[in-house]
Amino acid sequence: MSVQLSEQEQFRRQSLAAMRDLGINPYPPEEVEVTHYAADTKDSFKEENAGEWKEVKLAGRIMSKRIMGKASFAELKDHTGVIQAYFNRDELCPGEDKTLYNEVFKKLIDRGDFVWIKGFVFKTQVGETSIHVEEFKVLSKSLKPLPFPKTDDSGKVHDAFTDPEQRYRQRYVDLVVNDGVKETFVKRTKVMNTMRQFFNDAGYLEVETPILQPIPGGASARPFVTHHNALNIPLYLRIANELYLKRLIVGGFDGVYEFAKDFRNEGMDRTHNPEFTVMEIYVAYKDYNWMMEFTESLLERLAKEVNGSSSLKVGDNEISFKAPYRRLTMIDAIKEYAGVDISGMGVEELRKVCDDLGIENDDSMGKGKLIDEIFGEKCEGNLIQPTFITDYPIEMSPLCKRHRDNPELTERFELIINGKEIANAYTELNDPIDQRERFEEQLKLSEKGDDEAMFIDHDFLRALEYGMPPTSGMGIGIDRLVMLLTNNASIQEVLFFPQMRPEIKKGPELSENEKLVFDLLSAKETMDLSELKAAANLSNKQWDKAMKGLTKNSLAKVEKTDAGLTVSKV
Repeated sequence: MSVQLSEQEQFRRQSLAAMRDLGINPYPPEEVEVTHYAADTKDSFKEENAGEWKEVKLAGRIMSKRIMGKASFAELKDHTGVIQAYFNRDELCPGEDKTLYNEVFKKLIDRGDFVWIKGFVFKTQVGETSIHVEEFKVLSKSLKPLPFPKTDDSGKVHDAFTDPEQRYRQRYVDLVVNDGVKETFVKRTKVMNTMRQFFNDAGYLEVETPILQPIPGGASARPFVTHHNALNIPLYLRIANELYLKRLIVGGFDGVYEFAKDFRNEGMDRTHNPEFTVMEIYVAYKDYNWMMEFTESLLERLAKEVNGSSSLKVGDNEISFKAPYRRLTMIDAIKEYAGVDISGMGVEELRKVCDDLGIENDDSMGKGKLIDEIFGEKCEGNLIQPTFITDYPIEMSPLCKRHRDNPELTERFELIINGKEIANAYTELNDPIDQRERFEEQLKLSEKGDDEAMFIDHDFLRALEYGMPPTSGMGIGIDRLVMLLTNNASIQEVLFFPQMRPEIKKGPELSENEKLVFDLLSAKETMDLSELKAAANLSNKQWDKAMKGLTKNSLAKVEKTDAGLTVSKV
């Protein structure tokens, strides 16, 4: 399959060949020395200390050029920012040979090319810190042009790289041309580093557990299935790492945590991606009350480290991460926001509540699913400030310990912020007999058609039978947490490479006149040139432009035959 190159792409390949003809390797293999960076240089340079800046070496992309005869300016962008570079022909090329400036810099270097420069720092007459280039070297020739937004006289921006699908598919371009995107991912790393430091300071150990699992346990979700050829068994991409981490508590660790990639074969939307990152932590001899205080301290620390304040503007809401947070039982939350007391209700009563509230449900849903639907529809969106929703009905929490005061409930909390679940935590169930009964209840739901019900993990039950100390565990969705702390409404904005539908290759966009000529040609495949022109009934200018467009896009070709010039459809 031949690749159709745009005019700019063809021009860049010609520049590439011209560089090679001049003996320049456009992709040199050797290391280059970098001593300074754009942002640091601009922030630190003072004219009174110019003597300390007599030799600097930087590398980065050329983002623009302004050619002014014997002297030119360019913008160089590295990972820290953009700095101006000044190129003078006679200083760059002091001898008779001016090729490096006249040919290479002026004609063959394009926007997006990587170069290395060496020179000294100075301020221009308008006070802009710049690099006076004494040497430069091509590091990498770009063959595709970067988007180049332009602002017209009315202030309207054209050709901006803002289409979400393009940005997510070509994140490498998004990071280069859209300021602020990189900062989101810098903050993401800061979130995870701060959490690690917080846990490490508390004496807990970071561990790794299997991604390929014989049983997808630890959550209620539809898994991805694969096959292990050597063992000839099905395996699942993990939906949670909970059961393996609790095995480590059985094995004698006091506190363990993991940043895990989990996978759920479910829908995709602005808050869900089938591959996502979660942090789970388990601490022996603690309960969910302790974990609430631990979580408050963690979130307040994160807000300050990432954004410099315990308060944050998210959309239209000002959210405070300062502890303590409101605590509200699930039953009280439903009573407050849905106006219904579900205490003691059975499946059919809950189904009627759903029907009365206009909440979609089906016969496969048990008590837990029905309650979860009511809470999700009527309560969650109202919880803007950090709120611990506590004491979930037992049917919703098959891995959680029964409540010490009410056996119909469990010692569980979810932290809701800005209408979204951020954390989920339990006083962990460590009674192996009770756990087996809970798993068997899940099996019944599975047999009724609930494809998100939990499997029975017999090895995990065996581990519990060896004894697990009282333990509290918590999971935090890192992607949603980063969305919150960076004020992004879409999960795709905080994932470098979100899952996308397969890319559909589109044909070239044709003008009305090009479509007219192409449709006429399609009827016969090949036509005499004069006959086709007469049938199109276009002015000479319109005809020439239409034919140029069709041949450029390889949709038509003109050939000379014994009968004269003919046009063929490609």
